[in-house]
Amino acid sequence: MEILYSVFVTAVFMAALGGLLAYFLAIANKRLYVYEDPLIEQVEELLPHSNCGACGSAGCRNFAELAVLGKIDPACCTVNTAEQNKNIAGLLGVAMGNVEKRVARLACAGGKHVATMRALYSGLASCRAATVAGGGGKSCAWGCLGLGDCADVCDFDAIQMDRHGLPVVDLVKCTACGDCVDICPKNLFSIHGVTHKLWVACRNEEADGDVAEAACEVACTACGRCVMDGAEGLIHLQSNLAVIDYDQNASASRVAIERCPTGAIVWLEGERIIKGKLAKKIIRIEPLPANIEV
Repeated sequence: MEILYSVFVTAVFMAALGGLLAYFLAIANKRLYVYEDPLIEQVEELLPHSNCGACGSAGCRNFAELAVLGKIDPACCTVNTAEQNKNIAGLLGVAMGNVEKRVARLACAGGKHVATMRALYSGLASCRAATVAGGGGKSCAWGCLGLGDCADVCDFDAIQMDRHGLPVVDLVKCTACGDCVDICPKNLFSIHGVTHKLWVACRNEEADGDVAEAACEVACTACGRCVMDGAEGLIHLQSNLAVIDYDQNASASRVAIERCPTGAIVWLEGERIIKGKLAKKIIRIEPLPANIEV
């Protein structure tokens, strides 16, 4: 009998405690409730859920919140289709916006057919691993190693390796997420608007231009001709390398590339790469023999 009584008291106590806790939770829920605009959920459903960060926000959910608050234009989602961004704009009753497409650019044209190797790397097929192992073996210490870390990390299949061991960016698929920028151990990738057509496809900072060209036939030799031919202040030499001031992009023209002897500075027309009239013509497609240091 005493056992049944104890069980009964315990059950009553637990029921009372549960009811009390439920009461407090109900009060807390009411007092601490934060209203969330249902539009946020609807906008998020129209987003690609890639959470790539290319728009500058911390994922698609955050983008939806900012869009509902009017702090970001629907067009800022570069992964979405134009139709989906238009749907978001229609849902929110705002203009879609006009955001310049940005893409990843590679500052190297030194493929296996124009750049020499000073050592042969054998190990994990990773640019980061090769860099740790003596820099990767390329004669140009700043050049692309061609092992494809950037292609592997790209979630949008926007980077493919060409036959010369260089990454090629698909401008249509590229969302400017920046993953390739972060993964490249040589810091060869950067994000640019597609209106940036003048481009230095090199990062070689070798002080001796002849040495730089011996390591890679298309290296910048810091001859300064592009600086002289370009608009005033558009290009300058820094660490033996031509550097473009993109704040003056409106004054950029193909004039600056015409006298470049190696074709290190180019003009970009979509997927087409245009070199100057005086740039050496590279017709070789076979890899250069390795110049192994013993």
